[in-house]
Amino acid sequence: MSSSNRTGSSALAFVLTGIPGLPMSSYWVALPLCCLYLLMLLGNCTLIWMIKTENSLHTPMYYFLSMLAVADLGLSLSTLPTMLAVFWFESTSLCFEACIVQMYFIHSFSTIESGVLVAMAFDRFFAICYPLQYASVLMSSLIMKVAGAIFMRGICVVLPVAILIKKMPFCGSHVLSHSFCLHQDMLRLVCGDIRVSSLYGLIAVILTKGLDSLTILLSYVMIIRAILNIASHEARAKAFSTCISHLCAVLIFYIPLIGLSIIHRFGKHLPPLTHMVLADAYLLVPPVLNPLVYSWKTKQIRRRILILLCRRGSQQQV
Repeated sequence: MSSSNRTGSSALAFVLTGIPGLPMSSYWVALPLCCLYLLMLLGNCTLIWMIKTENSLHTPMYYFLSMLAVADLGLSLSTLPTMLAVFWFESTSLCFEACIVQMYFIHSFSTIESGVLVAMAFDRFFAICYPLQYASVLMSSLIMKVAGAIFMRGICVVLPVAILIKKMPFCGSHVLSHSFCLHQDMLRLVCGDIRVSSLYGLIAVILTKGLDSLTILLSYVMIIRAILNIASHEARAKAFSTCISHLCAVLIFYIPLIGLSIIHRFGKHLPPLTHMVLADAYLLVPPVLNPLVYSWKTKQIRRRILILLCRRGSQQQV
């Protein structure tokens, strides 16, 4: 591959990386990856289908949950082509334009998911702190506007990142640290001035995921205060149980994200396997675990799944 400066030329291609220390085509890795993607598709598509078809789930909480499932599907499907190409077919080369498109969708859906988690925190805040006004405030029209704002923010905030990096000159090594394209990883290979792109990326993260995490934290401070003011112990436990699933989703999403951001900026001396594990956890774990957590902790969804299983069993007997 030429070491001369290249920008958006079709001749420029990046080399994706598998797991350090393992052969590129490793079925011990490819098979579990396929199982994770299948589990992610089954779980999130089932959630969306159940919420769409079950009238009892047509409430703000479940509308936001369906948005979370859509964001999870988008996030996972953004990484699916290159992950399977690397581990199943040993295809490690990815052209410049395709890498930018993948990077854009990964960061867009990640920003959308962060926004959905904020909306879900507000939903729990109104349900617990202002139960009498809950139905009148969170009407379908407001939910549609919130959903539109969340998706537009994810689309628009990441667009300048893709435009800026498309104009960057790349030279020397074109080997990425992961089996997919991330903004920080691509910036590492730029041989020009990256200050504007790096600064915008940092500001975008602070104004989206940084503010989102602080908003969620503030919401839960007020939620906990409201729960502690409830006189009945049973009522307190019931109110807090409605937040457990969302808290799990927040932790599942933000812990790997924060760890990955810290390592990309301050952990360059760490082994490549550490970067790879955190990046994969950030992109694969939330879409797989969120449907499982909500199915396990949410009574209405659990009941609906049991009804479907019973119907299927009775149909097979007939």
